[in-house]
Parts: sequence; structure tokens; C-alpha cells
Amino acid sequence: MTSFPALARRSFASFLAVLLAAASLRAQQLSYTVDLRQRGSHSIDVTLRVDSLMGGDTLFQFAATAPGTYQTMDIGRFVRGFTALDARGRTISTQKISTNQWRIAAPRRVRVVRYRVHDSWHAPEQEFRVYPMAGTALEPEHALLNWQAVIGFPATQQGSRYRVRVLRALDWQVATALREVDGAFQAESFDALVDSPVLMGRLTFESICVTGVPVQVAVYSPTSKITAAQLADAMRDMLQASGKFLGVLPVDRYVFLFDFAPVAKDDATGAWEHAYSSEYTLPEEAFTAEVGDRITWMAAHEFFHIVTPLHLHSEIVERFNYQRPVPSRHLWLYEGTTEWASQKLRLEGGLESLEEYLAELAAKARRDRQQFDTTYSLTDLARTSYTAAGARQYPNIYMRGALVAGLLDIRLLELSGGARGLRSLVLDLSRDYGVSRPFPEDSLIDIVVARTHPEIRDFFTRWVEGAERLPLTEYYGKLGITVEENERGVPTRFAPATNATPEQLKFREAWLRGGEPPRAGSTANRCVDSVPGR
Repeated sequence: MTSFPALARRSFASFLAVLLAAASLRAQQLSYTVDLRQRGSHSIDVTLRVDSLMGGDTLFQFAATAPGTYQTMDIGRFVRGFTALDARGRTISTQKISTNQWRIAAPRRVRVVRYRVHDSWHAPEQEFRVYPMAGTALEPEHALLNWQAVIGFPATQQGSRYRVRVLRALDWQVATALREVDGAFQAESFDALVDSPVLMGRLTFESICVTGVPVQVAVYSPTSKITAAQLADAMRDMLQASGKFLGVLPVDRYVFLFDFAPVAKDDATGAWEHAYSSEYTLPEEAFTAEVGDRITWMAAHEFFHIVTPLHLHSEIVERFNYQRPVPSRHLWLYEGTTEWASQKLRLEGGLESLEEYLAELAAKARRDRQQFDTTYSLTDLARTSYTAAGARQYPNIYMRGALVAGLLDIRLLELSGGARGLRSLVLDLSRDYGVSRPFPEDSLIDIVVARTHPEIRDFFTRWVEGAERLPLTEYYGKLGITVEENERGVPTRFAPATNATPEQLKFREAWLRGGEPPRAGSTANRCVDSVPGR
């Protein structure tokens, strides 16, 4: 018979062993070498070295998709020569069991995993083309690395630390938000690694200080038609207006990565947001004021993503499933609110007139009514975003989603007497939730209603979860702004009313200010030599 004290000691020892094992698992580091030196092949050699894999690490995973892309990638299609080796260099049996997964027969014996992955820009596969800004390019003069298109990982090790050494041309410059320590990029998890792409080659750089935060602009332009200094000058006022809109940036650094290398003829160009950076694949053309404006307003949207969803997001976004993506229902917040904010900050910052702002609203309202199925609610858009039918409707999140966010702003301001609108709500939520503290996926609307007004639940029921016709005339009428429609009921023009009442004009002034100003952040100069990669 075991005495109680001995049993207690044994139980405590077992419990301690479990804790130490869990801590060891969390602290495990995966060390990769990524070889870019065969630049003409468009193929990247990758080597993973480990002390040992866990006994349960039988599956090696490549990404089926990535956060914020809303597309199927299936990176496993581009992988060749997958091999596992033991400490003596002997081959360990592996088997490809699906598009993106390999099974390893004896994971505890593994010391090295090797494979070659073709860059997505030049991949021969035509089905499910990876967006260039979310893919990978390896060319003689430059490289763009999105890590989910390069790095595979043991399926249980998504939360481990990652150390990636990149072998590249000696004269290449590097731009990224990642920290490079002792010649290797460091990330606290696979999600953190994917969140920080890398641009390499002959780059130009420029930096701007925004609320004390260093913001770097890095540009690859094959024939030097566009420079970082030109883009930084074009974006400067927008970035300062963004800082004023937010009060303080919720990051300690930020990097814009612009890649103007030519992409395949039928590939889309555009941008992809991240928590500490955003990347852009755009056609190279001679820089003009018009080109600068076009890029600036694209960047305004991506830059605001530092708030939603990259710092304010649900548990589904926090623990992203790279094997089988699960959509969050809150696309209205992640994309709709972001698109609204990228426009509203320009109006509040004096970068465009009220008439210009209203013209953009009218254009979005027309596209919503004429180009998309308006029986899709914003929640439906989110839930179906990975399906073929949903993908056809998805662009409406930038029309209807932004329009609904603007209506929510008006309603919140109305119920608070002009004091607190959508910006105040987003900033309040951002203070309680953040990078490592997601909100519950099923509770956001309840949280918003509890923090604001009971009437807001009806708003979500009708225009976020439901697809009722948007009350544009009613809501903008509260501001003394008329909405004109054609004979088919399609909005054609928003315009300040000539006979607006004093009450409407007073409310319009509160709306133009966006309610109470945000808390101002520190303007202490933290910008000198603070951005990695230069």
C-alpha cells in the first residue's frame, strides 16, 4: 500500500514532468536554411534541422491557404524531393498522403528534413493561381518571400519558435519587419513568421516617423522608375492622418514592401496586409502624382489593417488553420470597417473634400446594387468566402461592407449625442483585445451591444447578419445629406442638402470630427535606426 505522502510526492513529480514537457514543447525551436542562390531555377532549397521530432510528429504540413487571402493555395503542389534523414544521413520513409501533407514513418529518428519548392510566380500549375502579393518569387535580380509558400512544418509545431537562415546574393538588400539575429530571421511561431514577408534585391529605402513609430518604405523597381523617396513623399500626409485618426499606432514598427517586378499576364496585382508590414505587387510605370495617389489610397487600406484584424480579431483568426481554413463571420469588421476607415481618415485629415468623400460613397452604393447579389448578407459573405460562389460575391465587402460600417458610425454617434462613433468603438475594443488576446468568435455582437446601446443589436440583425436594403437615405438624412436615386432605385449621388436644419448641421459637424478625438500617443522619437532590414 502506498502512503498518502508518497502518493502525493509521486503525483506532484508526474505533474511537474508534464509541465516541463509542455514547456519544452512550447520552447522548441525549428531551424531552417533557405537557399536562394540558384536564382535562375525559380526553385528554393529548404533544409530543416532538429534535435528530434516528437513521437506524434508524423505529419509534415504545407499551407492550404493563409490568413487574409481568402483563396486556396495548396503549396504542397510546388514541393519536390521531400526527404527525411536520421543522424547518420540515412533516409527515413516518408509518404505523400494528400496535396499538402507528408507522413514521416519514424519522427523521433529525424534530424533533417529537405525539400525543394518552386516559386509560385513561375509555377506551371494554372489552377488555383496564388496571388502574386501572397506568393513567392525567385528571380536573378530579386526575391519576394511569403513564408507560407516556402516553409512547411511538423503539424504539431505551429506554435514553436522558428529560426530561418536565408542564403542569398551578397549584394542583395533586405526589407522585412522580422528581426534578424546572428544571421537568421526569428519568429515566435509559424503564424508570426507568415505575418512578416521579406523583399530582397537592389532596393531603395525611406523612413517616416508616425506618432513616434518608425515606418519604412522599401521599393524594388527593376528599371528604377519608382523610388522609395517618391512613394514616401506621396504617402506622408496619409500616414500622418492615420496617426491622428488612431491617436497612436498599435505597433512599434511598420514596413511597406513594394515589388514592381512584372508578374504573369493573367495574374492579379494588389496588396496583402500584415500586422507589422504590407506588401504590394504592382506594374512598374514612370512615377507621376496620379500614380502616387493611386498607390497611397491602396496603402491607406492596408495600413489600417494594423488595427483590424491584425490586432483586433477573433479566436479563429488567432489560431489559423493552415490545413483547412475556417472563415470568421466578422469580415464586416476586418475588411468593411477597414475600408470605411481608410476613407474616413482622409476626410477627417483634410486630404479630401466632403464632396469627394460623398462621390466615393455613391460609387460604392452603385456597385453594391448593380454588380453583386444583394441577398448576401455580410455574414454570408464571410461564411462563403472560400467557396466558388462566395468568391464571386466577396469583392462586395469593400462596397456594402464599407457602407454598413459608415451607417454604424452614424448610428453610434446618434445614440451617443455625437460623442462616440465607430472609431471610438474599435479603439476601445483594441485596448481590451489584441495580438495575443482574441475576442470570442460567437460573442462579438454581444460585446459591442454591451459596450454601446441596446438598439445596436437591431442594426446588426438587419444589416450585418441580415441583408435588408441599406437605409442610406434615412441615415445620411440625419446629417443633412440627400441621396438621389435613379428610376431603378440605384443611388446615383450623395450631396449636402441646401435646406439642412440647424440640428442636422450640428450632427454633421460631430460626424465630420468622428466624435471624441482619440487619445494622443507619445511623440517621443523612437524612429532612429528602429526598423530592421535596411
